[in-house]
Amino acid sequence: MTTNHEPIRDIAYLSHIELLTPKPTESLEFFRDLLGMEIVHREGQSVFLRGWGDQQLYSLKLTEEGQAGLGHVGLRAYSQQALERRAQDIEQSGYGIGWSDGDYGHSRSYQFMDADGHVLEVFYEADKYVTPDHLKPGLKNQPQKFSARGASVTQLDHINLFSSNVDADSTFYRNHLGFRLSEQAITDEGKQTTAWLHVTNKSYDLAISLDKSGAQGRFHHAAFKVESAEMVLRAADVFLDNGIFIEAPPNKHVAGQTMFVYVYEPGGNRIEVCSGGFLIYTPDWETVTWTPEERKKGLAWGTPLPSTFHTYGTPNTEK
Repeated sequence: MTTNHEPIRDIAYLSHIELLTPKPTESLEFFRDLLGMEIVHREGQSVFLRGWGDQQLYSLKLTEEGQAGLGHVGLRAYSQQALERRAQDIEQSGYGIGWSDGDYGHSRSYQFMDADGHVLEVFYEADKYVTPDHLKPGLKNQPQKFSARGASVTQLDHINLFSSNVDADSTFYRNHLGFRLSEQAITDEGKQTTAWLHVTNKSYDLAISLDKSGAQGRFHHAAFKVESAEMVLRAADVFLDNGIFIEAPPNKHVAGQTMFVYVYEPGGNRIEVCSGGFLIYTPDWETVTWTPEERKKGLAWGTPLPSTFHTYGTPNTEK
């Protein structure tokens, strides 16, 4: 555990996630055709995809597996020295798995688990995205031209991990990776039921939600960003037209203030398409705490999320 009081600034951003799916063809069609992502590479049982605004090579690794869930989370460090510091710190914490030779698009990484058993890796050296001719944008400060397919997602925005102990998990991310706690929901006894954490100036890059099933290491959802609230509505129509189950129709969150729509992709993983949200610039941000009474009010405009939002995760333990 880090013992000094200087904030850890070693993690630059949430780089990518690996999602597991028992329906690889249908899941790929969802991300490619309905979300509008581009395929950048195929390798073994995996396909690597990117949103049109992703500044890195890819943000999603989709891997065929017997059941849905999270394969791993990829975090990029600010430098090689930052990577070494995080690896040493996590190794001493007892959560380390060890060094790997890397994966497609990035070199050696240090792999580890969080307090609830989710697998992560942190790396620094990564291949840059080289825009193919048919995707070259009109403005050279954009990574590629606008995707005109489906929901046209720009990039991976955040992820939400289910946890059997939110306090322990959020403490791990703060102490060992430098995440800051922007908002939290607590019980009357002061235990966290949801923690929203960030390493960039977004209100959150990572959320951790209480898994009341008692299971460990399950996945709640991945969120992909679009450019406006109107594009969230467009995404909902895309899902409607293509027979995708809409768990929660467009609405506005209280925490983070994002507009959203939630669906289950064909493999079973929950996916959010979102827009908006506030930014944090001040270094002395005070954590916003939501009480049970305040959470009873539901979403920003008063309606509640469906009950499945608080129970369903992948792998699905309710079968």
